[in-house]
Amino acid sequence: MMLKITNLEVGYGESQVLFGVSLEVEKGDIVSMVGSNAAGKTTLLNVISGLHKPWSGKIEFLGKDITDISTEKRIEMGLIQCPEGRRLFPGMTVMENLLLGAYANRAKHNIQENIEKVNEMFPRLYERRYQLAGSLSGGEQQMCAIGRAIMTNPELLILDEPSLGLAPIIVQQMFEIIQDVNEKGVTIFLIEQNVNKALSLAKKGYVIESGEIAMEGTGKELLNNDDLRKAYLGV
Repeated sequence: MMLKITNLEVGYGESQVLFGVSLEVEKGDIVSMVGSNAAGKTTLLNVISGLHKPWSGKIEFLGKDITDISTEKRIEMGLIQCPEGRRLFPGMTVMENLLLGAYANRAKHNIQENIEKVNEMFPRLYERRYQLAGSLSGGEQQMCAIGRAIMTNPELLILDEPSLGLAPIIVQQMFEIIQDVNEKGVTIFLIEQNVNKALSLAKKGYVIESGEIAMEGTGKELLNNDDLRKAYLGV
């Protein structure tokens, strides 16, 4: 098991956001979580990444309890988040942004190999490697953010809303890229508002509503669920 979350309760101050969330991500899979705004998706990711402490519950990664360990240690174990909004350094070049992904000890020994891997995945980034990241299109910036995450040698890559704000034709390309990254051996936990695309890719899917897991199943099962189709797909 790559990631196992058990009965997670999380909040800010006295306001509870997550209520008994449990989920599993198997090694090699794409697992998608979908839900509307303010459903608790980003809070969950921040807890998984160690950016926010849970009130209670347990997080296991590669069979180890990581509930109370630091974000830095989680990164060294290969748990990597590609955040919503890309979070690039706009005044630095594409290559400089990519190299920031290689600061972790786990990534320092094969920087050149990973650069070649990113160049193969994203030839457009290679063409723009000396261009400032802030001058890239939205789709290119998202490619750069995913490339930076690949530079860290992820065991599990958490993608937070990778299609947000992208043109429809670029959205399709982005999901093809996600599938390609997975086929190259990276387990992916995908958080998305694009329900159809996210569940079409997923071996397993979860629907989160008001901080609780409302549905789970294979991606195909969820896409064929009448309640989900009415709530999220308008059909």
